[in-house]
Amino acid sequence: MKQSEFIDNLLGFIGSSPTAFHAARNISDLLRARGFRELRYQQNWGPLSPGGYFVGSNDSSLIAFRLSGEGLNDTILRLAGAHTDSPALKIKPSPVQVNSSLLQLGVETYGGALLTPWFDRDLSMAGMLTWRAPDGLVHNTLIDFGRPVAVIPSLAIHLDKEANDRKPVNRQTDMMPVLGLATGEEPPDWRGILAQQLIREHEGITGPEILGHELFLYDWQPPSRLGLDNEFITGARLDNLLSCYTLIRGLIEAESDRNCLVVLNDHEEIGSLSSGGARGPFLRSVLERLIPDHERRHRCVSRSLFISADNAHAVHPNFADRHDKGHLPAMNGGPVIKYSANHRYATTSRSASFFRILSGRAGVPVQEFVMRSDLAGGSTLGPVTAGEIGVQTVDVGIATLAMHSIRELAGRDDGWHLFQVMKTFFALETDDMIWQCLN
Repeated sequence: MKQSEFIDNLLGFIGSSPTAFHAARNISDLLRARGFRELRYQQNWGPLSPGGYFVGSNDSSLIAFRLSGEGLNDTILRLAGAHTDSPALKIKPSPVQVNSSLLQLGVETYGGALLTPWFDRDLSMAGMLTWRAPDGLVHNTLIDFGRPVAVIPSLAIHLDKEANDRKPVNRQTDMMPVLGLATGEEPPDWRGILAQQLIREHEGITGPEILGHELFLYDWQPPSRLGLDNEFITGARLDNLLSCYTLIRGLIEAESDRNCLVVLNDHEEIGSLSSGGARGPFLRSVLERLIPDHERRHRCVSRSLFISADNAHAVHPNFADRHDKGHLPAMNGGPVIKYSANHRYATTSRSASFFRILSGRAGVPVQEFVMRSDLAGGSTLGPVTAGEIGVQTVDVGIATLAMHSIRELAGRDDGWHLFQVMKTFFALETDDMIWQCLN
């Protein structure tokens, strides 16, 4: 695969994945097309023969793994993980209101979104509907309006002379998008609107009764290349769909049949405490099913490495003072190893050394990041996963500007760099000397 093809496919994946549900579906389709077999979480798997498999949770989290002929009892697992969710505006259960002759939607902020960039953007809606058919069967189906249907208009500066003076945003009153013109004092039937959209998108559905929904607003503008030499990529949800795609593509393209596993968790942006989140049972239960014996599972995991991939903060040219002077990650400078004395990142000297050697073998440069000592910073799946299953972990990421904005900016080369590292990782021999870094 050439780099240009990789970037085209990456941007296509991000553009077609407006929610975690869509991301999990698209990754499932990609895995299925490359010969991975789908397992059902609720069913008995029995003994699994060598090959590729994947299993989902809540239609928004996913674990993909490849088993070799050597089995898992006394070997090593090459583990990696990322998250499928991104900060967004989630639509409330009964959201439609009529205000000043306009239809508006009530929304909640999902995660730590940077809110001001959401104003004056063309917004669409997508997510999951739960509905009942006339025969009584209940279904869960994805929808995507796929066109601009809403906007959050700014207040004109003539009516707010202090608009440019860093005024706070009220999440309840300021973030309500306009959906259309009201035809009366009462709002229209919201579930009827969703039923019509479901019928439009899915041929053969008739008379659906909408029982519930998990819907999000998203930036309708697709991701794209940017820069005089197209040296950047920009778009929504780079954090963390860029990592999701890169890990899965690395697993698929690795020229080996080693024992490997990629976990893509939902709900990282809101604390990871859910059935499919990193604080939930998803990964642990899959490992228990793959290696039922506790002692053998413990030995395998303790010898393994988990690469937690989540975007890193590139140094901002206008705000370079927000970075530690000795750690200034640059876009297109290679993957960033992330450190934290308070274990907000799970990197250790052992795991960092492993990743540095691994990147050198792949011909990829690496960078380092640590927060300023007077700033708190964020965290990742890394410490949670390390604590849940006891695996040695390294936190890495792609240097990114405008993280958690409605549109983010990253280097064109860095996803490709991480892809090369992950291919190398998933192809490592069990007796490779690099594993001694973890002893």
